[in-house]
Amino acid sequence: MEDSSGLKHKELEFTLAAVSQLSSSSLSSSSSSSSSSVIARFSADSGVAELRFHRDSEFIDGFNVDIGTSQLFKLGPVQSLCVSESSGAGKEKSYSRAVTIQFRNEDESRDFHSAFEQWQTDVFQGIHLPNGAIAASKSKFDYKIEPSSAKMYFHYYGQLLHQQNMLQDYVRTGTYYAAVIENRVDFTGRVVVDVGAGSGILSLFAAQAGAKHVYAVEASEMAEYACKLIAGNPALAQRITVIKGKVEEVELAEKADILISEPMGTLLVNERMLESYIIARDRFLVPNGKMFPSIGRIHMAPFSDEYLFVEIANKALFWQQQNYYGVDLTPLYGSAFRGYFSQPVVDAFDPRLLVSPPLCHVIDFNEIKEEDLFEIDIPLKFIASVGTRVHGLACWFDVLFNGSAVQRWLTTAPGAPTTHWYQIRCVLSQPIYVMAGQEITGRLHMIAHNAQSYTMYLSLSAKMWGPGAVQGGILQTSSGKLDLKEPYYRMSQPQSYTMAQDQQPQQLLQAQAIPIHTEDLEEAELLQQPSENTGPQLQ
Repeated sequence: MEDSSGLKHKELEFTLAAVSQLSSSSLSSSSSSSSSSVIARFSADSGVAELRFHRDSEFIDGFNVDIGTSQLFKLGPVQSLCVSESSGAGKEKSYSRAVTIQFRNEDESRDFHSAFEQWQTDVFQGIHLPNGAIAASKSKFDYKIEPSSAKMYFHYYGQLLHQQNMLQDYVRTGTYYAAVIENRVDFTGRVVVDVGAGSGILSLFAAQAGAKHVYAVEASEMAEYACKLIAGNPALAQRITVIKGKVEEVELAEKADILISEPMGTLLVNERMLESYIIARDRFLVPNGKMFPSIGRIHMAPFSDEYLFVEIANKALFWQQQNYYGVDLTPLYGSAFRGYFSQPVVDAFDPRLLVSPPLCHVIDFNEIKEEDLFEIDIPLKFIASVGTRVHGLACWFDVLFNGSAVQRWLTTAPGAPTTHWYQIRCVLSQPIYVMAGQEITGRLHMIAHNAQSYTMYLSLSAKMWGPGAVQGGILQTSSGKLDLKEPYYRMSQPQSYTMAQDQQPQQLLQAQAIPIHTEDLEEAELLQQPSENTGPQLQ
Protein backbone atom coordinates (compact mmCIF):
# COMPACT_ATOMS: atom_id res chain seq x y z
CA MET A 1 0.00 0.00 0.00
CA GLU A 2 1.32 3.42 -0.95
CA ASP A 3 0.36 6.34 1.27
CA SER A 4 -0.09 9.98 0.31
CA SER A 5 3.60 10.67 0.87
CA GLY A 6 4.51 8.35 -1.95
CA LEU A 7 6.33 5.90 0.30
CA LYS A 8 5.81 2.36 -0.83
CA HIS A 9 5.70 1.00 2.70
CA LYS A 10 3.18 0.98 5.50
CA GLU A 11 4.30 2.24 8.87
CA LEU A 12 6.68 -0.34 10.28
CA GLU A 13 7.13 -1.09 13.96
CA PHE A 14 9.87 -2.95 15.80
CA THR A 15 9.93 -3.89 19.46
CA LEU A 16 13.32 -3.10 21.00
CA ALA A 17 15.09 -4.20 24.15
CA ALA A 18 16.33 -0.69 24.88
CA VAL A 19 17.21 2.66 23.35
CA SER A 20 19.43 5.45 24.63
CA GLN A 21 20.51 8.80 23.26
CA LEU A 22 24.06 10.19 23.28
CA SER A 23 24.76 13.88 22.87
CA SER A 24 28.23 14.91 21.69
CA SER A 25 27.65 18.48 22.80
CA SER A 26 27.13 17.56 26.41
CA LEU A 27 28.83 14.14 26.39
CA SER A 28 25.86 12.89 28.37
CA SER A 29 23.63 9.87 27.97
CA SER A 30 19.91 9.53 28.54
CA SER A 31 18.29 6.12 28.64
CA SER A 32 14.83 5.03 27.61
CA SER A 33 15.02 1.42 28.65
CA SER A 34 12.64 0.25 31.33
CA SER A 35 10.53 -2.73 32.19
CA SER A 36 8.07 -1.65 29.48
CA SER A 37 8.97 -2.27 25.84
CA VAL A 38 10.25 0.40 23.47
CA ILE A 39 8.71 0.60 19.99
CA ALA A 40 10.64 1.94 16.97
CA ARG A 41 8.27 3.18 14.28
CA PHE A 42 9.08 4.15 10.68
CA SER A 43 6.66 6.79 9.40
CA ALA A 44 6.27 9.80 7.12
CA ASP A 45 3.32 11.48 8.86
CA SER A 46 5.04 14.86 9.13
CA GLY A 47 6.18 14.95 5.51
CA VAL A 48 9.62 13.65 6.44
CA ALA A 49 10.66 10.02 6.57
CA GLU A 50 11.35 9.55 10.27
CA LEU A 51 12.18 6.90 12.80
CA ARG A 52 10.34 7.56 16.08
CA PHE A 53 10.52 5.80 19.40
CA HIS A 54 7.55 5.15 21.69
CA ARG A 55 7.08 3.66 25.14
CA ASP A 56 3.67 2.81 26.61
CA SER A 57 2.09 4.37 23.48
CA GLU A 58 3.76 7.69 24.30
CA PHE A 59 6.22 9.35 21.89
CA ILE A 60 9.66 9.75 23.47
CA ASP A 61 10.50 13.39 22.86
CA GLY A 62 13.91 14.15 21.33
CA PHE A 63 14.47 10.64 20.04
CA ASN A 64 13.06 11.08 16.53
CA VAL A 65 15.50 10.45 13.67
CA ASP A 66 15.38 11.95 10.15
CA ILE A 67 16.08 8.87 8.01
CA GLY A 68 17.33 10.95 5.08
CA THR A 69 20.18 12.50 7.06
CA SER A 70 21.15 9.60 9.32
CA GLN A 71 23.48 6.64 9.24
CA LEU A 72 22.98 3.29 10.94
CA PHE A 73 26.00 1.30 12.16
CA LYS A 74 26.23 -2.16 13.69
CA LEU A 75 28.05 -2.21 17.02
CA GLY A 76 27.40 -5.89 17.59
CA PRO A 77 24.97 -8.70 16.75
CA VAL A 78 22.12 -7.06 18.70
CA GLN A 79 23.30 -3.47 19.11
CA SER A 80 23.37 -0.60 16.60
CA LEU A 81 24.14 3.10 16.57
CA CYS A 82 22.05 5.60 14.60
CA VAL A 83 23.91 8.88 13.99
CA SER A 84 21.92 11.94 12.89
CA GLU A 85 23.13 15.06 11.15
CA SER A 86 22.62 18.20 13.20
CA SER A 87 20.47 21.01 11.90
CA GLY A 88 23.05 23.71 12.54
CA ALA A 89 23.39 26.67 10.22
CA GLY A 90 27.04 26.03 9.44
CA LYS A 91 28.07 24.90 6.00
CA GLU A 92 30.07 21.96 7.29
CA LYS A 93 28.22 18.77 8.18
CA SER A 94 28.18 18.19 11.93
CA TYR A 95 27.01 14.90 13.39
CA SER A 96 25.94 15.69 16.91
CA ARG A 97 23.17 13.25 17.86
CA ALA A 98 23.36 9.51 18.25
CA VAL A 99 20.85 6.91 19.38
CA THR A 100 22.01 3.51 20.62
CA ILE A 101 19.53 0.75 19.83
CA GLN A 102 19.49 -2.63 21.61
CA PHE A 103 17.58 -5.43 19.87
CA ARG A 104 16.08 -8.54 21.41
CA ASN A 105 17.78 -10.92 18.96
CA GLU A 106 19.89 -11.01 15.77
CA ASP A 107 16.94 -11.65 13.44
CA GLU A 108 15.17 -8.49 14.60
CA SER A 109 18.42 -6.55 14.24
CA ARG A 110 18.81 -7.77 10.65
CA ASP A 111 15.18 -6.95 9.77
CA PHE A 112 15.50 -3.49 11.28
CA HIS A 113 18.62 -2.73 9.22
CA SER A 114 16.89 -3.92 6.04
CA ALA A 115 13.88 -1.69 6.74
CA PHE A 116 16.09 1.30 7.49
CA GLU A 117 18.01 0.80 4.25
CA GLN A 118 14.81 0.47 2.19
CA TRP A 119 13.26 3.62 3.64
CA GLN A 120 16.52 5.48 3.11
CA THR A 121 16.68 4.28 -0.51
CA ASP A 122 13.20 5.69 -1.12
CA VAL A 123 14.28 9.04 0.29
CA PHE A 124 17.41 9.12 -1.91
CA GLN A 125 15.34 8.38 -5.01
CA GLY A 126 13.39 11.59 -4.47
CA ILE A 127 10.03 10.41 -3.20
CA HIS A 128 7.41 13.17 -3.22
CA LEU A 129 6.20 14.07 0.23
CA PRO A 130 2.67 15.40 1.08
CA ASN A 131 3.67 19.06 0.75
CA GLY A 132 4.85 18.48 -2.81
CA ALA A 133 8.53 18.86 -2.00
CA ILE A 134 11.10 16.25 -2.86
CA ALA A 135 13.03 14.64 -0.05
CA ALA A 136 16.81 14.66 0.20
CA SER A 137 18.34 15.25 -3.24
CA LYS A 138 21.53 13.41 -2.32
CA SER A 139 22.08 10.08 -4.02
CA LYS A 140 23.54 7.03 -2.30
CA PHE A 141 26.91 8.00 -3.79
CA ASP A 142 26.77 11.50 -2.30
CA TYR A 143 25.70 10.14 1.01
CA LYS A 144 28.60 7.74 1.51
CA ILE A 145 31.43 9.59 -0.29
CA GLU A 146 33.22 12.67 1.00
CA PRO A 147 32.51 15.63 -1.35
CA SER A 148 36.18 16.61 -1.66
CA SER A 149 37.11 13.05 -2.68
CA ALA A 150 34.32 12.90 -5.25
CA LYS A 151 35.36 16.26 -6.68
CA MET A 152 38.97 15.13 -7.16
CA TYR A 153 37.83 11.78 -8.55
CA PHE A 154 35.59 13.25 -11.24
CA HIS A 155 38.14 15.96 -12.05
CA TYR A 156 40.80 13.29 -12.61
CA TYR A 157 38.67 11.19 -14.91
CA GLY A 158 37.39 14.30 -16.69
CA GLN A 159 40.82 14.86 -18.29
CA LEU A 160 41.75 13.38 -21.63
CA LEU A 161 45.33 12.63 -20.58
CA HIS A 162 44.09 10.14 -17.98
CA GLN A 163 41.67 8.58 -20.43
CA GLN A 164 44.59 8.23 -22.84
CA ASN A 165 46.58 6.44 -20.14
CA MET A 166 43.84 3.84 -19.87
CA LEU A 167 43.24 3.58 -23.61
CA GLN A 168 46.95 2.98 -24.17
CA ASP A 169 46.84 0.06 -21.77
CA TYR A 170 46.46 -2.34 -24.68
CA VAL A 171 46.04 -5.37 -22.44
CA ARG A 172 43.01 -3.71 -20.87
CA THR A 173 41.51 -2.17 -23.99
CA GLY A 174 42.30 -5.13 -26.25
CA THR A 175 40.74 -7.60 -23.83
CA TYR A 176 37.55 -5.55 -23.60
CA TYR A 177 37.39 -5.29 -27.40
CA ALA A 178 37.89 -9.04 -27.85
CA ALA A 179 35.35 -9.89 -25.15
CA VAL A 180 32.69 -7.75 -26.85
CA ILE A 181 33.36 -8.52 -30.51
CA GLU A 182 33.83 -12.26 -29.96
CA ASN A 183 30.46 -12.33 -28.20
CA ARG A 184 28.37 -10.50 -30.79
CA VAL A 185 25.60 -12.97 -30.05
CA ASP A 186 25.17 -11.32 -26.64
CA PHE A 187 25.10 -7.76 -28.00
CA THR A 188 23.25 -7.94 -31.32
CA GLY A 189 19.84 -6.32 -30.99
CA ARG A 190 20.27 -5.76 -27.24
CA VAL A 191 20.07 -2.68 -25.03
CA VAL A 192 23.37 -1.92 -23.29
CA VAL A 193 24.24 0.41 -20.42
CA ASP A 194 27.87 1.54 -20.15
CA VAL A 195 28.46 2.32 -16.46
CA GLY A 196 31.05 5.07 -16.03
CA ALA A 197 31.54 5.39 -19.77
CA GLY A 198 34.54 7.75 -19.70
CA SER A 199 35.59 8.47 -23.28
CA GLY A 200 32.79 6.23 -24.57
CA ILE A 201 35.12 3.61 -26.02
CA LEU A 202 33.21 0.64 -24.56
CA SER A 203 29.93 2.08 -25.84
CA LEU A 204 31.45 2.23 -29.32
CA PHE A 205 32.63 -1.37 -28.99
CA ALA A 206 29.09 -2.44 -28.01
CA ALA A 207 27.64 -0.57 -30.99
CA GLN A 208 30.19 -2.26 -33.27
CA ALA A 209 28.99 -5.61 -31.93
CA GLY A 210 25.44 -4.79 -33.06
CA ALA A 211 23.80 -3.38 -29.93
CA LYS A 212 20.29 -2.04 -30.54
CA HIS A 213 21.01 0.98 -28.32
CA VAL A 214 23.71 1.95 -25.84
CA TYR A 215 23.24 4.34 -22.91
CA ALA A 216 26.65 5.75 -21.94
CA VAL A 217 26.38 7.05 -18.37
CA GLU A 218 29.27 9.28 -17.26
CA ALA A 219 29.30 11.66 -14.28
CA SER A 220 32.49 13.62 -15.02
CA GLU A 221 33.15 16.33 -17.62
CA MET A 222 34.45 13.52 -19.83
CA ALA A 223 30.81 13.09 -20.91
CA GLU A 224 31.26 16.08 -23.22
CA TYR A 225 34.33 14.53 -24.85
CA ALA A 226 32.44 11.26 -25.20
CA CYS A 227 29.71 13.10 -27.11
CA LYS A 228 32.32 14.51 -29.50
CA LEU A 229 34.02 11.16 -30.00
CA ILE A 230 30.75 9.35 -30.63
CA ALA A 231 29.47 12.07 -32.96
CA GLY A 232 32.69 11.68 -34.93
CA ASN A 233 31.72 8.08 -35.64
CA PRO A 234 28.32 8.67 -37.30
CA ALA A 235 27.79 5.06 -38.32
CA LEU A 236 27.60 4.17 -34.62
CA ALA A 237 26.47 7.45 -33.06
CA GLN A 238 22.77 7.04 -33.89
CA ARG A 239 22.62 4.03 -31.55
CA ILE A 240 24.43 5.65 -28.59
CA THR A 241 23.02 8.13 -26.08
CA VAL A 242 25.40 9.85 -23.66
CA ILE A 243 23.86 10.69 -20.28
CA LYS A 244 25.80 12.93 -17.92
CA GLY A 245 25.16 11.90 -14.33
CA LYS A 246 25.75 9.24 -11.71
CA VAL A 247 24.20 5.82 -12.15
CA GLU A 248 22.76 6.27 -8.67
CA GLU A 249 20.74 9.26 -9.91
CA VAL A 250 19.93 9.06 -13.63
CA GLU A 251 16.76 7.59 -15.08
CA LEU A 252 16.76 5.57 -18.30
CA ALA A 253 13.99 5.09 -20.82
CA GLU A 254 14.30 1.29 -20.76
CA LYS A 255 15.95 -1.61 -19.00
CA ALA A 256 19.28 -3.01 -20.13
CA ASP A 257 19.98 -6.51 -21.40
CA ILE A 258 23.72 -6.01 -20.78
CA LEU A 259 25.82 -3.88 -18.46
CA ILE A 260 29.38 -3.11 -19.52
CA SER A 261 31.84 -1.24 -17.37
CA GLU A 262 35.45 -0.92 -16.30
CA PRO A 263 34.90 -0.47 -12.56
CA MET A 264 38.18 -1.98 -11.36
CA GLY A 265 40.66 -0.02 -9.29
CA THR A 266 43.91 -1.01 -7.64
CA LEU A 267 43.36 -4.33 -5.84
CA LEU A 268 40.05 -4.49 -7.75
CA VAL A 269 38.07 -2.52 -5.14
CA ASN A 270 39.92 0.80 -4.86
CA GLU A 271 37.85 3.89 -5.83
CA ARG A 272 34.70 1.95 -4.79
CA MET A 273 33.25 2.04 -8.32
CA LEU A 274 32.27 -1.61 -8.00
CA GLU A 275 29.47 -0.41 -5.73
CA SER A 276 28.14 1.84 -8.50
CA TYR A 277 28.34 -1.12 -10.90
CA ILE A 278 26.21 -3.17 -8.50
CA ILE A 279 23.72 -0.32 -8.04
CA ALA A 280 23.42 -0.05 -11.84
CA ARG A 281 22.71 -3.79 -11.94
CA ASP A 282 19.91 -3.44 -9.41
CA ARG A 283 18.43 -0.38 -11.10
CA PHE A 284 18.76 -1.09 -14.81
CA LEU A 285 19.53 -4.73 -15.64
CA VAL A 286 16.74 -7.08 -16.67
CA PRO A 287 16.48 -10.40 -14.80
CA ASN A 288 19.16 -12.81 -16.03
CA GLY A 289 20.86 -9.99 -17.94
CA LYS A 290 24.59 -10.18 -18.60
CA MET A 291 27.38 -8.22 -16.95
CA PHE A 292 30.71 -7.55 -18.68
CA PRO A 293 32.70 -8.32 -16.52
CA SER A 294 30.73 -10.75 -14.36
CA ILE A 295 33.29 -12.04 -11.82
CA GLY A 296 36.34 -10.55 -10.12
CA ARG A 297 39.04 -12.39 -8.17
CA ILE A 298 41.59 -10.96 -5.76
CA HIS A 299 44.71 -13.17 -5.69
CA MET A 300 47.09 -13.12 -2.73
CA ALA A 301 50.39 -14.75 -1.78
CA PRO A 302 53.17 -14.00 0.73
CA PHE A 303 56.37 -12.64 -0.79
CA SER A 304 60.01 -12.10 0.08
CA ASP A 305 61.79 -8.98 -1.18
CA GLU A 306 64.69 -7.79 0.96
CA TYR A 307 65.48 -4.93 -1.43
CA LEU A 308 61.96 -3.48 -1.16
CA PHE A 309 61.89 -3.86 2.62
CA VAL A 310 65.21 -2.03 3.05
CA GLU A 311 64.14 0.67 0.59
CA ILE A 312 61.00 1.47 2.59
CA ALA A 313 62.71 1.25 5.98
CA ASN A 314 65.52 3.55 4.82
CA LYS A 315 63.07 6.30 3.87
CA ALA A 316 62.48 7.01 7.54
CA LEU A 317 66.20 7.43 8.31
CA PHE A 318 65.89 11.13 7.50
CA TRP A 319 64.02 11.51 10.79
CA GLN A 320 66.86 10.02 12.82
CA GLN A 321 68.94 13.19 12.46
CA GLN A 322 69.66 14.73 15.83
CA ASN A 323 71.09 17.97 14.50
CA TYR A 324 69.12 19.09 11.45
CA TYR A 325 69.98 22.81 11.39
CA GLY A 326 70.08 22.59 15.16
CA VAL A 327 66.80 20.65 15.41
CA ASP A 328 66.43 17.10 16.73
CA LEU A 329 64.11 15.26 14.31
CA THR A 330 64.12 11.94 16.16
CA PRO A 331 60.77 12.49 17.99
CA LEU A 332 59.05 11.97 14.62
CA TYR A 333 61.04 8.93 13.51
CA GLY A 334 58.53 6.36 14.81
CA SER A 335 55.59 8.10 13.14
CA ALA A 336 57.47 8.40 9.85
CA PHE A 337 58.49 4.75 9.97
CA ARG A 338 54.89 3.63 10.51
CA GLY A 339 53.72 6.02 7.81
CA TYR A 340 55.97 4.56 5.12
CA PHE A 341 54.86 1.02 5.95
CA SER A 342 51.20 2.11 5.81
CA GLN A 343 51.52 2.65 2.04
CA PRO A 344 50.75 -0.30 -0.22
CA VAL A 345 53.42 -0.57 -2.92
CA VAL A 346 52.18 -0.42 -6.51
CA ASP A 347 54.66 -1.84 -9.02
CA ALA A 348 55.38 -4.81 -11.27
CA PHE A 349 57.34 -7.52 -9.52
CA ASP A 350 58.99 -10.80 -10.46
CA PRO A 351 56.63 -13.72 -9.66
CA ARG A 352 59.60 -15.67 -8.31
CA LEU A 353 59.42 -13.44 -5.23
CA LEU A 354 56.28 -15.31 -4.16
CA VAL A 355 56.82 -17.64 -1.23
CA SER A 356 53.82 -19.90 -1.87
CA PRO A 357 51.10 -20.58 -4.44
CA PRO A 358 48.38 -17.91 -4.29
CA LEU A 359 44.83 -18.15 -3.01
CA CYS A 360 41.94 -16.06 -4.30
CA HIS A 361 38.84 -14.29 -3.03
CA VAL A 362 35.96 -14.37 -5.54
CA ILE A 363 33.48 -11.51 -6.01
CA ASP A 364 30.50 -12.47 -8.17
CA PHE A 365 29.13 -9.23 -9.62
CA ASN A 366 25.86 -10.97 -10.51
CA GLU A 367 25.11 -11.91 -6.90
CA ILE A 368 26.97 -9.64 -4.48
CA LYS A 369 25.11 -6.89 -2.63
CA GLU A 370 26.40 -3.35 -2.43
CA GLU A 371 26.77 -3.51 1.34
CA ASP A 372 28.90 -6.65 1.05
CA LEU A 373 31.63 -4.40 -0.38
CA PHE A 374 31.65 -2.11 2.66
CA GLU A 375 33.72 -4.64 4.59
CA ILE A 376 35.75 -7.48 3.08
CA ASP A 377 37.27 -10.11 5.35
CA ILE A 378 39.63 -12.69 3.82
CA PRO A 379 41.19 -15.48 5.92
CA LEU A 380 44.68 -16.40 4.71
CA LYS A 381 46.37 -19.81 4.70
CA PHE A 382 49.46 -20.72 2.70
CA ILE A 383 52.15 -23.42 2.65
CA ALA A 384 55.63 -21.96 2.15
CA SER A 385 57.47 -23.34 -0.88
CA VAL A 386 60.87 -22.07 0.31
CA GLY A 387 62.66 -21.14 3.50
CA THR A 388 63.00 -17.37 3.65
CA ARG A 389 61.93 -14.13 5.30
CA VAL A 390 58.34 -13.16 4.45
CA HIS A 391 58.02 -9.40 4.02
CA GLY A 392 54.30 -9.13 3.39
CA LEU A 393 51.40 -9.99 1.10
CA ALA A 394 51.41 -9.58 -2.70
CA CYS A 395 48.04 -9.03 -4.40
CA TRP A 396 46.64 -8.76 -7.90
CA PHE A 397 43.28 -9.36 -9.56
CA ASP A 398 41.57 -10.66 -12.65
CA VAL A 399 38.04 -10.36 -14.06
CA LEU A 400 35.97 -12.67 -16.24
CA PHE A 401 33.90 -11.72 -19.28
CA ASN A 402 31.52 -14.66 -19.36
CA GLY A 403 30.22 -14.39 -22.91
CA SER A 404 27.89 -16.91 -24.50
CA ALA A 405 30.42 -17.66 -27.23
CA VAL A 406 33.82 -16.97 -25.65
CA GLN A 407 35.06 -16.51 -22.08
CA ARG A 408 37.81 -13.94 -21.63
CA TRP A 409 39.95 -13.23 -18.58
CA LEU A 410 41.66 -9.89 -18.01
CA THR A 411 44.52 -10.46 -15.57
CA THR A 412 46.96 -8.20 -13.73
CA ALA A 413 49.07 -11.13 -12.48
CA PRO A 414 52.85 -10.88 -12.05
CA GLY A 415 54.56 -12.47 -15.03
CA ALA A 416 51.65 -11.61 -17.33
CA PRO A 417 51.81 -8.53 -19.63
CA THR A 418 51.82 -5.45 -17.42
CA THR A 419 48.71 -3.28 -17.14
CA HIS A 420 48.22 0.22 -15.74
CA TRP A 421 46.99 -1.43 -12.53
CA TYR A 422 50.37 -3.19 -12.01
CA GLN A 423 50.31 -5.31 -8.82
CA ILE A 424 50.17 -4.29 -5.18
CA ARG A 425 52.23 -5.38 -2.19
CA CYS A 426 51.47 -4.82 1.47
CA VAL A 427 54.83 -4.68 3.25
CA LEU A 428 55.01 -5.51 6.96
CA SER A 429 57.40 -3.56 9.20
CA GLN A 430 58.44 -6.82 10.90
CA PRO A 431 59.22 -9.77 8.58
CA ILE A 432 58.53 -13.33 9.71
CA TYR A 433 60.75 -16.37 9.11
CA VAL A 434 59.43 -19.53 7.47
CA MET A 435 60.80 -22.89 6.36
CA ALA A 436 59.77 -24.84 3.27
CA GLY A 437 56.54 -26.70 3.97
CA GLN A 438 55.61 -24.44 6.86
CA GLU A 439 52.06 -23.12 7.22
CA ILE A 440 51.48 -19.35 7.08
CA THR A 441 48.14 -18.07 8.35
CA GLY A 442 46.62 -14.64 8.68
CA ARG A 443 43.86 -12.28 7.72
CA LEU A 444 43.27 -9.44 5.30
CA HIS A 445 40.46 -7.23 6.56
CA MET A 446 39.41 -4.26 4.43
CA ILE A 447 36.97 -1.58 5.57
CA ALA A 448 35.62 0.99 3.11
CA HIS A 449 35.93 4.67 3.97
CA ASN A 450 34.37 7.82 2.53
CA ALA A 451 37.47 8.80 0.55
CA GLN A 452 36.50 6.12 -2.00
CA SER A 453 38.95 3.53 -0.80
CA TYR A 454 39.73 1.08 2.00
CA THR A 455 41.64 0.83 5.23
CA MET A 456 43.49 -2.50 5.18
CA TYR A 457 44.38 -4.56 8.24
CA LEU A 458 46.87 -7.32 7.47
CA SER A 459 48.26 -9.98 9.79
CA LEU A 460 50.51 -12.95 9.00
CA SER A 461 51.64 -15.65 11.42
CA ALA A 462 53.88 -18.71 11.36
CA LYS A 463 55.03 -21.16 14.02
CA MET A 464 58.54 -20.59 15.27
CA TRP A 465 61.11 -23.30 14.75
CA GLY A 466 63.32 -24.55 17.53
CA PRO A 467 62.74 -25.40 21.23
CA GLY A 468 59.05 -25.20 22.10
CA ALA A 469 57.84 -25.21 18.51
CA VAL A 470 56.87 -28.88 18.65
CA GLN A 471 54.23 -28.02 21.22
CA GLY A 472 52.67 -25.67 18.66
CA GLY A 473 52.18 -22.84 21.12
CA ILE A 474 54.76 -20.34 19.87
CA LEU A 475 53.78 -18.10 16.97
CA GLN A 476 55.59 -15.28 15.31
CA THR A 477 53.07 -12.72 14.11
CA SER A 478 53.40 -9.48 12.20
CA SER A 479 50.59 -7.07 11.43
CA GLY A 480 50.06 -3.70 9.81
CA LYS A 481 47.47 -1.09 8.94
CA LEU A 482 47.56 0.33 5.42
CA ASP A 483 45.54 2.90 3.46
CA LEU A 484 44.73 1.78 -0.07
CA LYS A 485 44.00 5.41 -0.93
CA GLU A 486 47.64 6.43 -0.35
CA PRO A 487 49.90 3.94 -2.17
CA TYR A 488 53.59 4.22 -2.98
CA TYR A 489 53.76 4.20 -6.77
CA ARG A 490 57.09 2.46 -7.25
CA MET A 491 56.33 0.98 -10.68
CA SER A 492 59.90 -0.13 -11.29
CA GLN A 493 60.99 -2.69 -13.85
CA PRO A 494 60.70 -6.24 -12.50
CA GLN A 495 64.14 -7.06 -11.14
CA SER A 496 66.10 -10.25 -11.67
CA TYR A 497 66.67 -12.23 -8.48
CA THR A 498 68.75 -15.28 -7.68
CA MET A 499 66.59 -18.38 -7.43
CA ALA A 500 65.80 -19.07 -3.77
CA GLN A 501 66.79 -22.58 -2.71
CA ASP A 502 64.39 -25.17 -4.14
CA GLN A 503 61.95 -22.67 -5.68
CA GLN A 504 61.04 -23.49 -9.28
CA PRO A 505 60.45 -20.67 -11.79
CA GLN A 506 56.84 -21.47 -12.61
CA GLN A 507 55.48 -23.59 -9.78
CA LEU A 508 54.02 -20.69 -7.82
CA LEU A 509 51.43 -19.53 -10.32
CA GLN A 510 50.07 -22.94 -11.23
CA ALA A 511 47.13 -22.53 -8.85
CA GLN A 512 45.66 -19.81 -11.05
CA ALA A 513 43.16 -20.72 -13.73
CA ILE A 514 44.70 -18.17 -16.07
CA PRO A 515 47.40 -18.62 -18.69
CA ILE A 516 50.84 -17.20 -17.89
CA HIS A 517 52.96 -17.71 -21.00
CA THR A 518 56.57 -18.17 -19.94
CA GLU A 519 57.06 -21.74 -21.04
CA ASP A 520 58.97 -20.77 -24.21
CA LEU A 521 61.74 -19.18 -22.13
CA GLU A 522 64.74 -21.09 -20.97
CA GLU A 523 65.68 -20.71 -17.31
CA ALA A 524 68.78 -18.76 -18.29
CA GLU A 525 66.61 -16.25 -20.11
CA LEU A 526 64.26 -15.93 -17.13
CA LEU A 527 67.18 -14.96 -14.93
CA GLN A 528 68.44 -12.24 -17.25
CA GLN A 529 67.60 -8.60 -16.66
CA PRO A 530 64.30 -7.95 -18.49
CA SER A 531 64.50 -5.83 -21.60
CA GLU A 532 62.65 -2.53 -21.79
CA ASN A 533 59.70 -3.87 -23.72
CA THR A 534 58.85 -6.46 -21.07
CA GLY A 535 58.49 -4.07 -18.18
CA PRO A 536 55.62 -1.75 -17.25
CA GLN A 537 54.88 0.94 -19.78
CA LEU A 538 54.54 4.24 -17.96
CA GLN A 539 51.77 6.22 -19.52
